[in-house]
Amino acid sequence: MNLEFTEEMIMLQDGIHKFLQNEYDFETRQSLSRTGIGYSEENWQNFADMGLLGVPFDEEFGGFGFGQTGLIVIMEAIGKGLVVEPYLASIVLGGLLIQRAANTEQKEAILPALIAGEMKLAFAYAERQSRYNLTDVEFSAQKKAAQYCLSGAKSVVFNAETADKIIVSARTSGDNFTPEGISLFIVDKDIEGLTSRDYETVDGLRASELTFDNVMVDESALVGDLDGAFSDIEYVIDAATAAVCAEGVGVVTELRDKTVEYLKTRKQFDQPIGNFQVLQHRCVDMFMTEEQLRSLSYLAAIKVSEDDTTERVKSVSAAKVYLGDARSIVGEQAAQLHGGIGVTDELDVAHYVKRLTMMNAVFGDRDYHLQRFSQA
Repeated sequence: MNLEFTEEMIMLQDGIHKFLQNEYDFETRQSLSRTGIGYSEENWQNFADMGLLGVPFDEEFGGFGFGQTGLIVIMEAIGKGLVVEPYLASIVLGGLLIQRAANTEQKEAILPALIAGEMKLAFAYAERQSRYNLTDVEFSAQKKAAQYCLSGAKSVVFNAETADKIIVSARTSGDNFTPEGISLFIVDKDIEGLTSRDYETVDGLRASELTFDNVMVDESALVGDLDGAFSDIEYVIDAATAAVCAEGVGVVTELRDKTVEYLKTRKQFDQPIGNFQVLQHRCVDMFMTEEQLRSLSYLAAIKVSEDDTTERVKSVSAAKVYLGDARSIVGEQAAQLHGGIGVTDELDVAHYVKRLTMMNAVFGDRDYHLQRFSQA
């Protein structure tokens, strides 16, 4: 088990850290998240120019071939900077799904453009009733001659507002709650019959509710095997969950650093409150949580890259459970130790806590993954 980053990964890490430090302060982030599309197209192109969009993809399509391990570097930095650009939605969810499930022709048409920053993707898999159950798919795709008719609704589709193409899961056969009979289709965002209700999430990102009203697509829109997409969907959601855990490491690191610095400067009883041992103990708890989460997120990334499904499920769910613990141990304590200002919109700490809270819910919360781990 090799946890060391390559020289190329370290160079990417240095590049994104310098960019975030020099070009992406908290005020800039807030301004971007509250105006227009919720992020900067210029920043997205900068990410492409730095090579960040090609990190997980195979070299034959213009990527670096770093896979899940490379995503650790990017996602941890994204967590530290509270980046609002749709890296998780477009590259991790959409891009990895294309790389894993699509045929060669589809990969050649999509991945180079995605890596160059010329195309964005969104993955629509969740439904109102499904919660975290990936087999609960009521959205239907019915075969009609040489086309498929897509009907139904999808919820909380990240980056659908600015995506060029939407990958959508649909039931093509079988009953609800059966993994067999689920297929994937890719459609243009502006296709006739597709409507979108866009909104801002609690943590400043963007998502949409999508409705497909008898949307007709050609057979070429099918991604992967007919009726056999569940294993690909499950894999990509696990990969995205591991990526979110790595992002959580970045968020937790920033919260711990900012809290320690505040305790050194905030004075009470004529001395910094950081001199009080009970607060020092709480900072130690935050540091231990950070290191344990880092170890589990690295392990999850490694297991996602291997072929053992059971080990992948256990490692990913274990990391996600601990991310939920970090929300309480680090997030809540960071807000509390900052006092009343810790929950105000003007302080960056409050927004890190919001992001950490949303991370706990996406792709399955702590309770869901605790059960999943025990059943693996």
